[in-house]
Amino acid sequence: MPRVNVPVVQFSRAGTVIPAAQAGDPVNNHYVDNDGRIGIIVENTGSTVPRTVTFRLSRTVDGQAVTPRAETIPVGEQQGFGPFDVSEYGGKMKIDVDNAELKLTVVRI
Repeated sequence: MPRVNVPVVQFSRAGTVIPAAQAGDPVNNHYVDNDGRIGIIVENTGSTVPRTVTFRLSRTVDGQAVTPRAETIPVGEQQGFGPFDVSEYGGKMKIDVDNAELKLTVVRI
């Protein structure tokens, strides 16, 4: 199956309704349309163990893949990440989650 797109919420001065976060899909994982101005809110809704979100880099160095950036989200916590440079993370940024307990919300300012 292809990666699941996470919709981007555009912030505005007039206010923006934030939709429900998208449940993580640890089988297919995710991608987001990245223009370098996005931020990602990751919430661990679990009650027992920390969970890991991984942001995959799109570039290579001397033809070798660059180690992706993995972040651990403690139980019951939300963390925000970004912005993500297009030259590093790509225009279709890949996001992996290790469990469906991680919820994703993507915003653009």
